[in-house]
Amino acid sequence: MSELTTKADILRGGQFLVKETNCEDIFTPEDFSEEQTMMKDAVIEFNDREIIPHKHRFEAKDYALTEETMRKAGELGFLGVAVPEAYGGLGMSFVSTMLTCDYISSGTGSFSTAFGAHTGIGTMPITLYGTEEQKQKFVPALATGERFGAYCLTEPGAGSDANSGKTTAELTEDGKHYKINGQKMWISNAGFAEVFIVFARIENDKNITGFILEYDKNNPNGVTLGEEEHKLGIRASSTRQVFFNDTLIPVENMLSERGGGFKIAMNALNVGRIKLAAACLDSQRRIITEAVKYANERKQFKTPIGEFGAIKAKLAEMATSAYAGESASYRAAKNIEDRIAIRESEGNTHQEAELKGVEEYAIECSILKVAVSEDVQNCADEGIQVFGGMGFSEETPMESAWRDARIARIYEGTNEINRMLSVGMLVKKAMKGHVDLLNPAMKVADELMGIPSFDTPDFSELFSEEKAILGKLKKVFLMVAGSAIQKFGPDLEKHQQLLTAASDILIEIYMAESTILRTEKNAKRFGEDAQKEQIAMAKLYLYNAVDIISNSAKEGIISFAEGDEQRMMLMGLKRFTKYTNYPNVVALRNTIAEKLKAENKYCF
Repeated sequence: MSELTTKADILRGGQFLVKETNCEDIFTPEDFSEEQTMMKDAVIEFNDREIIPHKHRFEAKDYALTEETMRKAGELGFLGVAVPEAYGGLGMSFVSTMLTCDYISSGTGSFSTAFGAHTGIGTMPITLYGTEEQKQKFVPALATGERFGAYCLTEPGAGSDANSGKTTAELTEDGKHYKINGQKMWISNAGFAEVFIVFARIENDKNITGFILEYDKNNPNGVTLGEEEHKLGIRASSTRQVFFNDTLIPVENMLSERGGGFKIAMNALNVGRIKLAAACLDSQRRIITEAVKYANERKQFKTPIGEFGAIKAKLAEMATSAYAGESASYRAAKNIEDRIAIRESEGNTHQEAELKGVEEYAIECSILKVAVSEDVQNCADEGIQVFGGMGFSEETPMESAWRDARIARIYEGTNEINRMLSVGMLVKKAMKGHVDLLNPAMKVADELMGIPSFDTPDFSELFSEEKAILGKLKKVFLMVAGSAIQKFGPDLEKHQQLLTAASDILIEIYMAESTILRTEKNAKRFGEDAQKEQIAMAKLYLYNAVDIISNSAKEGIISFAEGDEQRMMLMGLKRFTKYTNYPNVVALRNTIAEKLKAENKYCF
């Protein structure tokens, strides 16, 4: 944590909506330390050596290769990056764990899923919720890859509604074990894991309870594994059903307290969501690089297709989304890291500090999960289109990238759930007084009743107009969400389509602001000429965001407001989404695309 970063300086989760952030106060990938740069290079080298050359074997469902590669990652310390040194890990910072997840995940979705399931939901619940004895017993072997972890939460009847699971845990007569009975499905790493985090319900408890199960295939203890699932993508990620028939787990292997399983599951998902966003970043970089190379090489009508405006537009939009996702992901990661450091300085244990630090930014974690998972899918889809017919062939990398990307919108909570969560959590924070939405929303309501200013502002400074527009876009959210809360109160959560529209506004504001702030910070220290293409991407992202926000807000307004209220809000929407000086969108895209073509890769 830098000397300048104090508790007062760090925005609380969700406060980006109502407080202005200075570009100097955010972290960017250009701020990586020497240690982080070395880690990044080591991870890229591992990916290039151990994963990408064997992609055909992963696509052929070589599960043994996934396990073997995971062991190699463990030997190099990559599985223990987030694990404290006391338990055999590297004990690196939250940002360092993000960049490891980022750069190790792009070779194939199969390895990425195995890595994420093991280091995240397979290891982290024990690290953060386990007793000292449990951590000493299980975590060192998980950190080194001596043993692998899996997370048994989902059931045939319990997916998004995780707490509705039917798996039972019954205390044995001697009081020494819990007897587990039930069925779990979609369990990543099930084929080679030896430590399972299992969630089950004791008697008629309201909430499920977590347990740590040691699995030995030579002594299965009532555990039966289903066959490997045949999936659209992530084909060499071991995914099986797991059945428990009177499976005995010692009472000392209960994780946290009785009924604490739902809390464990939800907090594990918060971390999983931001790490999933990270896991989609380098995939976009590699897809863009492959698309740029092909566009430079492939000729039609005696011209490289990269010279055509339609292809330039695709490459520019792909790069802009990747740059925005990277900007927002590392901004949030450093916020979490700083919040953890503050809590530790106040006397919290590392466990408490990390749990509370991530929980503070649960809104941002959901935003990132949605935005980046959708961007990587769009990126792969456009990658196929750049390749044309060849993109549809297994001989090129695009079709497997598209298939692997599809799961990202489903796991760690579907994007539909995360959209509703982001707004729902923001409203709850406002109710608790952690984020003041009420007063800003009232000011926006007053502004709508007033006479707008017709002064022409001075927008000569870099991003001055873009930042003014960002401020107005925040008013759009306050106007729409404030009116909806006023109208529906606690019943707002029943109006899912309105929540979805509001969340799209929230998402675009965070992503656009992160992109602009990163670029402004770098333009100040490296010079505007050195950031010409990044400036173009920041402006292009905002232009697209204004369009999305305008459409989502209009949908909300015309669906819950009527008469004069509706007319006034639509007029306000028009006022809040208007540029004084519209950017030349085609010129912006061409600037970005020409840089990509010249470098023959994603180069930002």
